[in-house]
Amino acid sequence: MSDKKTIIRDLTTGSVAKTLLLFALPLFLSGLLQMVYNMVDMVVVGRFVGTRGLSAVSIGGEVLMLITFVAMGFSNAGQILISRYVGEQRTDKVGQMVGTLFTLLMTLAVVITGVFLLSYRAILGWLNTPENILDYTGQYCVVCIYGTVFIYGYNLVAAILRGMGDSRHPFQFIAIASVINIVLDLLFVGPMGMGPRGAALATVIGQGTSFLFALRLLYRNREQIHFDFRPAHFRISGQVIRPLISLGIPMVIQSAAITFSMLFVSSFVNTYGMVAVAVTGVARKLESMLGVVCQAVSSAGGAMVSQALGAGKTGRVPRVVLTALWIVALPAAVFALVTALHPEWLFGLFSDDPEVLAMAVVYVPVAMVQYTGATLRPASFALINGSGSSLLNLMVALLDGIAARIGLALLLGLALGLGIRGFWYGNALAGLVPFLIGGSYLVSGAWKKYASPGAAESEGSESPQASTLQR
Repeated sequence: MSDKKTIIRDLTTGSVAKTLLLFALPLFLSGLLQMVYNMVDMVVVGRFVGTRGLSAVSIGGEVLMLITFVAMGFSNAGQILISRYVGEQRTDKVGQMVGTLFTLLMTLAVVITGVFLLSYRAILGWLNTPENILDYTGQYCVVCIYGTVFIYGYNLVAAILRGMGDSRHPFQFIAIASVINIVLDLLFVGPMGMGPRGAALATVIGQGTSFLFALRLLYRNREQIHFDFRPAHFRISGQVIRPLISLGIPMVIQSAAITFSMLFVSSFVNTYGMVAVAVTGVARKLESMLGVVCQAVSSAGGAMVSQALGAGKTGRVPRVVLTALWIVALPAAVFALVTALHPEWLFGLFSDDPEVLAMAVVYVPVAMVQYTGATLRPASFALINGSGSSLLNLMVALLDGIAARIGLALLLGLALGLGIRGFWYGNALAGLVPFLIGGSYLVSGAWKKYASPGAAESEGSESPQASTLQR
C-alpha cells in the first residue's frame, strides 16, 4: 500500500475502541522505543560511569525537558488543528499549517539554542546540581543543546503526521532513532569512554537521522498535503497562524509551567544529595513507562476528538473519552502491582547502589499516587486538547503546573516538615488536577460549542469527500 493511500486517515467512523486502539498502538510503540533509548542512556551510563554519571544524566534530562517545552506546545497545537482541518475536509489549510509550523519552530529552535548555550550553567546552579557531578551534567547538556534543531524538527513532523491520522510512520522513524541510539550508546560510553557526553551525542544523532527520514516522507506526499516544499510555501500563513498562536501559547504555557514546577521541586530534591537525585531520576523513568501508554492514548484520543468535532459528530466525543479512560486503567493496575511488590528489582535495573535501593522502598507509596493520576489524565487531555480549548489549557497550566505542584510541594516538604517525601507527594498529587478540570468539562457539555457548524451529527453520515481521507 503506497504512502499516498495511508498518510491521511479518517478517524470519525467505525468502532471507537478499535479506532482508538489501532491509532494509539503505533504511538505507544513509538513512545516505548523512545523511552527505551532514554533509559538506555541511564542504564549504560550508570553501569559504565556509576552513580555520578547516572545522577548527571538525570538532571541533564530535566534541562532537556526545559528546552523542548516550546516544541511540544506548538507541535501539539498544530496536531489538533490539522486533525480539525482533516475533519472539515480542508487539506488546503493542512498545507498552510505545515509551512507555518516549519518556519515557526525552526526559528524558535535556533533562538533557543543560542539562549541555552549562554545560560545552561546558571540553570544547573539554579537546580542545585551537586558539585561533584557538575562537569558530567554540563557535558550532557551542551550536546543536547546543539541538537535542539533536530529535536524540534522531529517533534513538528511527527505532530503533522499524527494530526493527519498517521501514527504508523512516526513509529517507524522512532524505531530508526532507537536502534541508532542504543548502538552508539554502547559504543560511545563503553569502549570509547565518552561518559554522559557520549550518551547525549547518541541521542542527538538518532533523532537527527529520524528527522531526515520523516522529511523524506512528507516530501514524497507533498501533493496530498498541499505543501510542495518550495520556499514560498514556508511563509507563515495568516489564516492558520492566529488559531495556532491562540491554542499554542496556552499549551506552551502549560508545558512550561509543568516543566518549571517540576524543576523547581527538583531543585529542593537535589539538596538531599546524590542518592536522592538518583532515586528521583530512576523513579521518573519508571513512571514514564506508564506515561508512554498515557501519552499515546491522550494523543490518539485528542486527534479523534478534534476530527469528530470538525466533522460535527459530537455524539462520538464522550465515547472517545470514556474509552481512553479504561484503556489506560488496565496497564496502570499492572504497574502498581509490580512496583508495590518488587521495588528493589525495578530500581535495581538502573543501579546496584544499596542506598539507592533502600530509598526506593520509601518511594513506593508515592508511585501509587503517580499511577492514579496517570490513569485519569489522558482522557481529560484528549477532551481538553481535542476540543481546542485554550482557556482550559491555561487553567491546567496555572493550577497543575504552578499552584498545585509548587504549592503542595512547599506545603508538604517545608511547612509540614516531611522533607523529600513531601516534595515527592506534592508533585504526585498535582497530577490529579487535569482530571478534576477535564471531568467537569465533560459533564458540562461546554466542549460542544467547538463542533463545526452545519456538519452532520449522524454517526454514519459522511461527506462526499470523506472517502478520499480513509486508509
